[in-house]
Amino acid sequence: MDYPLRYQSKNLAKIAFIQFLLIFVTLYFFRPFTVNVSEQKMNYLTICCLHALLPAFIVYLYINTLTRFRKKHPINDWTLKKEFFHTAIVFLIIGLSGFLLRSVIYTNPDNISWRYLWEEIRNAYLAGIVFCFYLIFSKFYFSPTIDESPNYHPLAVSLEPVKQDLAAPSIFIKAHVRIDDFYFKADDLLFAKADGNYVMIYILEDGFLKSELKRISLKQLEIQLVAYPYLLRCHRAYLLNVKRVVKLSGNSQGYLISFDRTEDKVPVSRAYLNVFDQVYQQANVAC
Repeated sequence: MDYPLRYQSKNLAKIAFIQFLLIFVTLYFFRPFTVNVSEQKMNYLTICCLHALLPAFIVYLYINTLTRFRKKHPINDWTLKKEFFHTAIVFLIIGLSGFLLRSVIYTNPDNISWRYLWEEIRNAYLAGIVFCFYLIFSKFYFSPTIDESPNYHPLAVSLEPVKQDLAAPSIFIKAHVRIDDFYFKADDLLFAKADGNYVMIYILEDGFLKSELKRISLKQLEIQLVAYPYLLRCHRAYLLNVKRVVKLSGNSQGYLISFDRTEDKVPVSRAYLNVFDQVYQQANVAC
């Protein structure tokens, strides 16, 4: 379960909110842990809200900070071991925060003791591990569905004439996980940028530029676009739509490509120059 950017800012708040609801419902309706009503400083509903809100806030803050760090310092060898390591840290922080929260919720004079410190950390790990097992056993829904061809070569691009069909049908792309499967019109794509096992897709749709992060490698995306020679791999980390190129600069060592509606530039590396030149010339002739 690769980490990199699956917790984007636009989704992280939703994840934290759902986490809050799950914890609140579990605590309020099932009461999985012993509750001493006589020691409570407030009603049980408020206590459940606090116990659910704190972990959700911690997860949001920790993962948001980690994501920002990874954007500045990319980690190319992210492993399952590292994933579990950060998960364990989150559980520990939640346990410590639950321990400190006791003084706010309960009147017990032994709140600050090794016994309750151990109980809160233990409970955080027990509840967290149960939730993780639930996700792992649900993995069948998110299992990889793409096979890479061992004989496929990134430069083995068909050089058939580029078609002028501007009403190209929507392309269905099968991602690593089903929830990331998506459609787009071939001519709407500007470019795609790789980020580990993820790809950021930039699409110009109805005059508006939008970007979406998808769990799929650039090579796997390229394989599924082989029928569209103008959607061309141009760099180890980029794939572009030759039809959408508005400006080309550079020399025999490489190009820099510009598009409409964005300041982003896409490089064409030396290894892809010959193929790019042929497809680009055909596109210009077709136009």
